[in-house]
Amino acid sequence: MSTQPATSTRASSGITFHHPFAFWSGCAAIIAGVLMHMPMFMMGEHTHWQMVGMPMDNTMIAGMALIPLGVLLAGYGLMPRLAQMREAKRGGKHLHFHVADGVPLNRAHWTLVIVLVVALAIDVMKPATLGFVMPGMSAEYQISKPTASTLALVALIGTTVGSIVWGWLADVFGRRAGILLSALMFIGTAICGAMPLFGWNLVMCFLMGASAGGLLPIAFTLMAETVPAVHRGWLLVALGGIGTSAGYLLASGAAAILEPMFSWRVLWLLNLPTGIVILLLNHWIPESPRFLSNAGLEDQARAVLQRFAGAAAAIENDDATHPGAPDIDNPHAITGLRALLRGRHASISWGLIVCGIAWGLANFGFLLWLPVNLTQLGVDPKAASALLAKGAILALPGIAVVVWLYHRWSSVRSLVLFIVLSALSLLVFAALGIFHIASQGFTIGAVALLLVSISGVVAMLIPYAAEIYPVQLRGTGSGVIAASTKAGGVLGAGFGVLGLFQHLAISATGIAVIMLVSAAMLMRNGIETRGVSLEDIQDRLTEPTA
Repeated sequence: MSTQPATSTRASSGITFHHPFAFWSGCAAIIAGVLMHMPMFMMGEHTHWQMVGMPMDNTMIAGMALIPLGVLLAGYGLMPRLAQMREAKRGGKHLHFHVADGVPLNRAHWTLVIVLVVALAIDVMKPATLGFVMPGMSAEYQISKPTASTLALVALIGTTVGSIVWGWLADVFGRRAGILLSALMFIGTAICGAMPLFGWNLVMCFLMGASAGGLLPIAFTLMAETVPAVHRGWLLVALGGIGTSAGYLLASGAAAILEPMFSWRVLWLLNLPTGIVILLLNHWIPESPRFLSNAGLEDQARAVLQRFAGAAAAIENDDATHPGAPDIDNPHAITGLRALLRGRHASISWGLIVCGIAWGLANFGFLLWLPVNLTQLGVDPKAASALLAKGAILALPGIAVVVWLYHRWSSVRSLVLFIVLSALSLLVFAALGIFHIASQGFTIGAVALLLVSISGVVAMLIPYAAEIYPVQLRGTGSGVIAASTKAGGVLGAGFGVLGLFQHLAISATGIAVIMLVSAAMLMRNGIETRGVSLEDIQDRLTEPTA
């Protein structure tokens, strides 16, 4: 094992910062910048919290300048040394350590699971809040619905960009750094609640979307690299299901309780306390042991592994068993994003990307226009909304089925199964449109099947991506796959403006075909990850028959 300078126990625990003073100074600057907007917001108490057209005072302008300065300072505090970043991107040059995959789940594992569920719920809450913000925002700024809808489009673009950028940062700076950077961005974008102009809301919404889109794939990456292989699959899928549900509940609950008292603006201001919650939980968010080892910080990797594996587990260096990734370790091999699309992972990557785009088209396009299309079939408008609500309730038990299948049967086959089910449910809608069937029973069944299947697809898609890529590409790979789902949403919004989703049969058939293409690609090129260690998955990908 390579020698390293002696470090304190706390410095080797994987929960400290490279430049602590810079990080905490940056945090203080961001929080102060947000608080400097509060006097302006409190002035709105006398105008029923209407702030449109109010001139920004000097304190507010100074606060806006303080926030980006704080983000840069805190980002520097999270940034490793240049030599360590180069080592992390190159990868595979050090002895590898892996979590003792045979150990049972212990308190450290469950603590991390709970913390990541909280972080993911807060993350999902941000974009979910948009639906509750837009009505009040439209009324205050006196903008049309199409203009207000640009807020959602900007947020989707932000999540697409953020997933890719944050994924890359996680592979260079570390998984923990990416999560904390998202928390800081959440805090900074809280000032959107005090913005007197709609244009500033668009800017903040993009930044909020970028940070929200970035945190999600990193949370899955950190979980995948920390929990034992036998429990990894079901915990990843459960993390997504529970975190997503909790996020929507937080958004709807906050809107129901706080919006009547403080208007829509308070939903943006909640970014301050929720971001601080993640910062306060940072002590229980260790760096990934695999990332630490890959970056050459073997002592710290051992310390984190000991924390999760316990004293009874033998933590040994295992370069003989897990020598790394030969194709990527080759100095002449392609690296970074190109390695996902042209390297040995390319066939799986393209299958997942096609699936993600199809899912985005279905979730952000087809489903949004479904009530309109059902009305055109002769279904009462109120009944159409009620059908979607009933279908959503029937879809809830489907997540438990997804978790069970992913854990007990097969990861890749479960994903393919739900992709095919999604395609079949879309083809049912195509048949309803072609034959003009307005049966309530058929419609409820089709809605429930679609919601169950696409919920299952997205619940497995990013967890599967977090398992199949090597440590130096895992953040980037998970980010790209997450970005593909949002890119599909951006396309869905564009096609909706063009009126393509008003043709039920055509839109349903088109998305179904794309789904089936991705299912065929993954069935041919996908690899089983259930119960397999992350290092062994990479070994299997190098086999000629993989």
